[in-house]
Amino acid sequence: MSGMIERLPGWPTLPDLFGWLENGIPVTHVAPGTHGIRIEERLTDEAYVLQAELPGIDPDKDVEITVSEGMLTLRADREETKDKRHTEFRYGTFTRCVRLPAGAEGDEATAEYKDGVLTITVPVPEKKEGARTIPVRHV
Repeated sequence: MSGMIERLPGWPTLPDLFGWLENGIPVTHVAPGTHGIRIEERLTDEAYVLQAELPGIDPDKDVEITVSEGMLTLRADREETKDKRHTEFRYGTFTRCVRLPAGAEGDEATAEYKDGVLTITVPVPEKKEGARTIPVRHV
């Protein structure tokens, strides 16, 4: 070796490691060209609320939110601008998928975008836990 460290096949590159520090270590394989979305989430007495950092996004044309089989998927695209000297912004497709809490009514979800933050609210009605007596049949 000539004094340089060689990268082993399958090992992450230095930019990958910095991305992991910023976005968290990936748990699943992410398709090339996609980035994670930073989120905050909370569960209130009435709803599940997810807030996502999406600065520079036009929510009317660049954001897609879907709910299927108890999973909420958020997808956003940011197009790269030309004529820049230096950038540390991320461009391309951003995705995040989260499992909704039990009883969440995904069909009733709402979304608002303000100051670069997308807020998704999914109602989670309180279930009344009542005792039920089960009669025993004599056979």
